[in-house]
Amino acid sequence: MSSILYVQTSDDPERQYSPFVLAQSAKAMDIDAKVYFLGQALRILQPGAAEKIKAGDFPNLAEIMKQTIDMGIPIYVCEASKRMLGWDNVELDPALKIVGAATLNDLALEADTTMWF
Repeated sequence: MSSILYVQTSDDPERQYSPFVLAQSAKAMDIDAKVYFLGQALRILQPGAAEKIKAGDFPNLAEIMKQTIDMGIPIYVCEASKRMLGWDNVELDPALKIVGAATLNDLALEADTTMWF
């Protein structure tokens, strides 16, 4: 099975939908898809932040993220980025997988291709 890793590095609201829409499309094509959040991108994972992001006629970002998780697509969050932002006490959605920084390297090496946003 082919695999694609989608890496989100931006907190720009206009750049948030692409990794999720593409990951969902990949899954529908029987491609193993994973999403990884790094650096400033974590800001949209703060409680309540994704609900405020809405583009065009798409559902809000929180709904897109839930659809992605419900499809069995894992969403990884860089623990080092969480620490950089000083988020020791920030409770993220329990469906998100908090992982070490080396996990990104492992996921990238395992993937057939990576896409960065």
